[in-house]
Order: sequence, then structure tokens, then C-alpha cells
Amino acid sequence: MLHRFTEPIGHITLPTKFTYPFHYTPHPLCVVAANEIIKTIENSPAWRAAADQGKMFGVLLVRSATGELGYLRAFSGNMAQRNHYEGFVPPIYDLLNPDGFFKKEEGGISAINVAIEAIKSASDYQYAQKQVDETVVAAAKSLTAAKLLIKTNKTARENLRTTTLTAEQTAQLISESQHEKAELKRTERFWKEEIATQTAARNTFTDKIDQLKAERKQRSADLQQKLFEQFQLLNAKGETKGLCAIFKHTIHKTPPAGAGECAAPKLLQYAYTHQLHPVAMAEFWWGASPKTAIREQGNFYPSCKGKCEPILQHMLQGLSVEENPLLSTQFDIASIEIIFEDDSLLVVNKPAGMLTVPGKLATPSLYDWVKLRYPEATGPMIVHRLDMATSGLLLVAKTKEVHKALQQQFNVRTITKRYIALLNGIVATKSGRIDLPLCLNPLDRPCQMVHYTLGKEAHTDYEVLGYTEKGETRIAFYPRTGRTHQLRVHAAHADGLNTPIVGDELYGQKNERLFLHAEQLTFVHPITQAVISLQKAAF
Repeated sequence: MLHRFTEPIGHITLPTKFTYPFHYTPHPLCVVAANEIIKTIENSPAWRAAADQGKMFGVLLVRSATGELGYLRAFSGNMAQRNHYEGFVPPIYDLLNPDGFFKKEEGGISAINVAIEAIKSASDYQYAQKQVDETVVAAAKSLTAAKLLIKTNKTARENLRTTTLTAEQTAQLISESQHEKAELKRTERFWKEEIATQTAARNTFTDKIDQLKAERKQRSADLQQKLFEQFQLLNAKGETKGLCAIFKHTIHKTPPAGAGECAAPKLLQYAYTHQLHPVAMAEFWWGASPKTAIREQGNFYPSCKGKCEPILQHMLQGLSVEENPLLSTQFDIASIEIIFEDDSLLVVNKPAGMLTVPGKLATPSLYDWVKLRYPEATGPMIVHRLDMATSGLLLVAKTKEVHKALQQQFNVRTITKRYIALLNGIVATKSGRIDLPLCLNPLDRPCQMVHYTLGKEAHTDYEVLGYTEKGETRIAFYPRTGRTHQLRVHAAHADGLNTPIVGDELYGQKNERLFLHAEQLTFVHPITQAVISLQKAAF
């Protein structure tokens, strides 16, 4: 499995630390290794057919016990219903092995599904279910008619009581009322017994279905648990830890489906079990993009957070790993530019790479700067947010009352914003609207995904401003909603503009920065009621 480089690499300096897998620039040797995989794909029709469906590949630069430098190859999950391809590391556990416990038990669970469907499709079951349905409908009609008759007769009796009645007539009215109520109860009992009789006949089938479903649920849970136990993952210290122990203290509590099957864990596990020392790693996408996530062919991507972060936190122990580059980001407070300010509010130009509010990382945020500069201010202060990578105009309130008034303007969408971006390609349509619903991808935070069922509505108007000599599109975005990463996803997604923003390392390719800037902001001043329109160009 250890591949030697086919081209000279002596001029390339080796990294001093292993790759931080969640935010990195691929090492040049990893790029060379990735290009060799791409050649393999392009030169083989069979490989091309399998890979073109869409697959994440990984390369791991390693040094052998004798000091020889080479690299390992892997792909995430399976490819074209196969786990084993020549030259690629095997899975940690082969779910597709026909003689393995997983496929055998999976076959047993599939047989339960067949048995359930056989019962549901049987004529006896369908007749019994039809009898229940028809009896329920007949009962409802009968009881509705009985209740309507009681109501009509009651109204007639009440009208009679407004006239002069003898004692005998009054007693007769009372007797009629009591009789009708008793008759209604008899009717209700009759239909209750009829429904119970038909339901009991139907339940001879549904009880069996429920038993089969309970068996399926238990066997599926047992199978999943047994599968998790096969993933005993190593680290550079020689320590082994199972998937369940790794995920025990995460928000998932239990491993998500597919945990341990991504390229990165496969590569590290193979290296550790074959005494190969990991030097650097990178993962890239090839083929069609998934429907929900955004993947560009040939682009490098960080390891996923949901499945891989807990696993890699264990597997990388014992290696000297690069620091998260986001932790080293520093800002000169004096460089933050105030565009507008009065006693009630201010508008600042947030630098690219700066958090709007404090996050999990111990990096400075605009909120920290505001609190330091205006210690007497009240309320939340930050009215809206920009992504960490996005630069541009941000509203800050100095009082709780002003904050509430400005947020209300955002809620009713009377505040307008204009963003300027450079897109990594040509957008031919000069203007239009993008409507793609968005939600968080729980297994790849903080990435958002297009989801037509779970996603919240997201609308963006756009206007092409021109093109650069590099073949980039300069564009203006007018977001009509304020979803996380809205402009970035709407630009990159195949159903949007299909052209990522330059420098978007989540949905496109890394560059010196994300070329997205909140250029213009228009709002009504909560105190003076004046319309304030501000603009600040960036690139």
C-alpha cells in the first residue's frame, strides 16, 4: 500500500508538524500525491465510472521504519459497492464482506422486512383493515346523526316549555329526553363493541407485525453495537480506543452512522498497524457533488466535524500536530474603522477573519472590542452578524432600547444590505434571484446545506457588475433573508450560481481571504428617524 512518488520531490521541504486536519493548506507533497490519484482515475474507464459518482479521497504522507518516504491512498466509505481497490488501504472493518457477520445479520433483518410486507399485502390483512376502517366511518356517521336528532328534539322541547304545559306533558318531555340519552349510550356501546370486534380481528395481523418490528429494532441495535465494537482505533502512542468510548462524551453520545469509515481514520489506522509514521495528510473531492453538501471536483477539504473530529482527536495523540491557524489570528484594535457614530449607535467595518461575537475559539471578536471601547454601553450591543471570513459594515447599538429598535427593523426586513463578491468563474446571467432553503449540516459543522424539507427559506437577489482578467465575476448580492452562510452557499451550490466565492475554503477553494464584503447598509435611525445609508468599498 506504500506508494513511492513517481516524480522528483527532493526540492520540497518536509513539514515540521503533522497537518491540523480541520483547517489547513495542503502540503505540496500531498498535492503531488493527490495528482497521482487523479491520474489513476482519469486513465482508467472503470475507475472513472466509479469515482465520477462523487467521492472523497485522502492521502497520507508517511515515513517507514527504515526512513523511506511515501504515501498511502484511501477513499471514504465504499465506492461502487466495493471496499477493496488495488493500491488503496482497506477499511477498518469490511461491512461488504459477504461472509462477515454484518452482511449475514443484515440479510436476516432484510428478511424481517420482507415478512412484514408479506403480511401487509396479504388479502386477509387488507380485508380486516378495511372492515375496521368501514366500521369506524359507519360509527361516526351513526353517532353524528343520533346527536343531531337529540339536539333537534331538545330545541323543540325547549320551545314547548315556553308554553303552558300540564304536569303530565312536562313529565313526558323529561321522559323523552332521558330515553334519547339512553338510546345514544346504547348506540355508542354498540359501535364500540363493533369496532373492538373488527379491531381484534385486524390485530391478529398487526400484533405479528409489531412483534416483527420490535425484533427488527432490537437486532438492528445489536448489529450496530457489534459493528461499533469492530472499530478499535489506534493512535501514535499505541493506545487503542473503541468508537463508543470515543463518542461517549460528545453531543452525539453514540457514534453516528458511518463513523470510522472516512478516509482519514482509514489512513491513520493502516499507518499505525504497519509501523508507518504519519507526516502530513490531505483530503480532496472527485466527481459529482452531493445533493445537500457542496463539493467541487479537485478541491481539498478539511475533515468533517461530526464523524471525524472526535476520532481524530484520539488518533492524532502522540503526533506533533500543527496549531489551529485560527487561534493565531490577531487584530490590531486600532485598525478597526468606525464608519459612523453618534450617541446611540455606531457602524464599523469588520475585518475579514474576525469573529463578530465570541465563539469556541479563544480568538478576539468584534464584541470584545466594543465592550472594551464602550464600557458604559447597555444591552447586547451587536445587532447582527457577519461570518468570521466576511468583512464589512456592522451595526452596533449603545443602548438596550436602540438595540431592540434596530433588531425590529431586521425582523421586518426594512434594513437593506448590499454585498460585493468575487466569484471563481463566469456567471452569464446578469441578474436574478436564488431561492434555496438552508439548514445546518449536523455532521459537518459549521457548513450549511440545501434541504428542501428541513431547510429554512433563504432568498438572495444578485446583479453581475463585471468580469476580471482572471475570469472571475464581480457581483452584488442583496440578501432578502439572513441565514448562516446564505450568500456563500447560494453562490457555490449547483442549483444556485454554481460558482463559489473566491477564497471560500468551506464551499470552494482557499485563497488569501474570502472575497465577500458587506459594502452598503441602509437603515432608519431609531432616535432621529433619519434614513442612514453608508458604504465602504473593500476590493
